[in-house]
Amino acid sequence: MSWPEPSERVRELISRCAQAALNAAPEWITDMDNATLSAVNMRAFADDPELRATVSRLNRANLLHWVTANIRDPGMPVSPNLDPEPLRIARDLVRRGLNESTLDAYRMGQNTAWRKWMALAFEATSDHEELCELLDVSARSVFGFLDTTIAAVWAQMRLEREELTRGNHAERRETVALILDGAPITRQRAEARLGYNLDQHHTAAVVWNPDPTADPGDLERAAEALARAAGASRPLTVIASAATLWVWIPGPHAPDPSRLQAAMETIPAVRVAIGPLGQGLDGFRRSHLDALTTQRMVARLHSAQRVVSFEAVQMVSLLTQDADHADEFVRNTLGDLAFADPDLRASVLVFIQERCNAARAAARLYTHRNTLLRRLARAQELLPRPLDDNVVSVAVALEVLNWRGAGV
Repeated sequence: MSWPEPSERVRELISRCAQAALNAAPEWITDMDNATLSAVNMRAFADDPELRATVSRLNRANLLHWVTANIRDPGMPVSPNLDPEPLRIARDLVRRGLNESTLDAYRMGQNTAWRKWMALAFEATSDHEELCELLDVSARSVFGFLDTTIAAVWAQMRLEREELTRGNHAERRETVALILDGAPITRQRAEARLGYNLDQHHTAAVVWNPDPTADPGDLERAAEALARAAGASRPLTVIASAATLWVWIPGPHAPDPSRLQAAMETIPAVRVAIGPLGQGLDGFRRSHLDALTTQRMVARLHSAQRVVSFEAVQMVSLLTQDADHADEFVRNTLGDLAFADPDLRASVLVFIQERCNAARAAARLYTHRNTLLRRLARAQELLPRPLDDNVVSVAVALEVLNWRGAGV
């Protein structure tokens, strides 16, 4: 395809616009992410923290690739983005069971970026001929770049799908999807395909790593740690994406929190959301859905906690559905304690969790009992009502602050 070289003046204008786009990249990427996730075939995944991160990484990678190319050589063809990031994303999408049509949603992000680029062009020149040439060259470049990049990601997705179907992952993922959807697959058939007894107790978990480039073996090690913490045999695992495992732990006991926390110290960055104990096929399904809810809650509140159970987030989830209501509840319940030193708030919460036993709370906090009592006295001064009259509400309000990671 012939590519007429733009005039020197238009090259200068493109370079100037590209530099402005680079400076505004964070804002552009946010708007591109929102547009991409508004597409009909992406709405079901908009609340999924990992898919959101995937969308943002690809939008960022494509925008920066095109913009920097036009700073380096304004107005000339831009090669497809074949860096590791979009190819890794292809693997991620396939492992989530998505097909190539999902990539069409990225054209929504492209349209958003194109509107912003046009605004820059109109600011750069009022000369009619310059503007026409600038927009013509830019349009051929943008649309050609995205077409070739999407074609490359499509090709990689086909390769990834072929690789997956050579093993048993596809069958396992398909079987789990049928169970979760309530499809009419018999328990015996599902058990044969999964190699897992469904007529028992299980605890589901979602294990993920926010860093998609991390060692995938860390996810498997975390799944094994979950099983050991529950005193169970090897868990059932399904690869949900490049950086996420779905896990089911067999047995009547949930993972012991202290054992699991200790094991997770040796697996950096990996995070775990744990559903409640369930029984049979229905429990298999419900525990998993609650684990997904827990993962999304962690993402929505930007919590730094690495191991979280569904039970821990239930009350917080209800309260934080309405941010204004949650703020009002915290202020009314905690008063000035909401703005106190985090160590003071933590001491009060541990004291309540230990059923208001100062000796046990002090031991858990690794502090002297008298030190704890002084902290509690200070907390009583800050609270609008005596702690003894308001123990449950104070505990819930402190948990809300912990999850939100800041004061109100």
